Amino acid sequence: MLLKRGPLGDYVRFHKFPLAGIDPMIASTARSFPRHTHDQYGIGVIDSGAHKSWSDRGQVEAGPGDVICVNPGEVHDGYPLHRQSRTWRLLYLDLQLVRETSEDILSSADRSFTFAAPVFADNLVRRLFDVVFSHAASSAAPGAAITSETAFLRLFAHLCRHSTGRSVRMQGPAPCILRARCRIDDDPAAPLTLATLAKEAGLSRYQLIRGFARELGLTPHAYILQRRIALARQLIRSGRDLAEVALSSGFCDQSHLNRCFVRHFGVTPGRYGSRAD
Repeated sequence: MLLKRGPLGDYVRFHKFPLAGIDPMIASTARSFPRHTHDQYGIGVIDSGAHKSWSDRGQVEAGPGDVICVNPGEVHDGYPLHRQSRTWRLLYLDLQLVRETSEDILSSADRSFTFAAPVFADNLVRRLFDVVFSHAASSAAPGAAITSETAFLRLFAHLCRHSTGRSVRMQGPAPCILRARCRIDDDPAAPLTLATLAKEAGLSRYQLIRGFARELGLTPHAYILQRRIALARQLIRSGRDLAEVALSSGFCDQSHLNRCFVRHFGVTPGRYGSRAD
């Protein structure tokens, strides 16, 4: 069992899952997470304690039994209410899995899946989530793949009630900011500078920083780190050596990768790579 404990017994644990594209996590911690993004969808349940966060869909407060969710690229943070530890379980879902499942259930390739609210109460969704999560770390069990897939399809069908077919943001970033963001997305590991990105956007460096913060909720530097962490996570899952992962994803060295990864996920890259079987 993969366990990361802090001084007060806090832990963050990732599991393997029988169905590709699902990354289960369970955490019990008073740790605060700074503003960040994920390149996956996230759907989870608060089991105990209470959680608050800021997101670009509004302020969030969630307690026991509440369902929490996040869309890919959505900027958010996370803090315990009253500085007390909270426990939650989360399923990170790859975009390709959500796209294929959405097309299968909604019978439409044109409708994009987007969670409409960052927190909601739904007893049926919570029960179906529990069934899916029970398959975490059961990849060796006979029939695990088909039973876990069945459970996930049932969960996703009910999650569609809490989704919208269009982006929550009616407008994307301004074209100048979008150009700079695309430059980062195309090669997150590249040694980019503010001057380079500002030139790409047709803005001054200060205008670029203000534009990113206003439209994406992050500075250019913070956004680059998010994309590098996402790239590193993909490389770790593919089994690459951690030192190689650090260099290939644009970090100075493995120590730099470790620090950023822990702030983002609550576990080291090594522990994430050796997720519990």
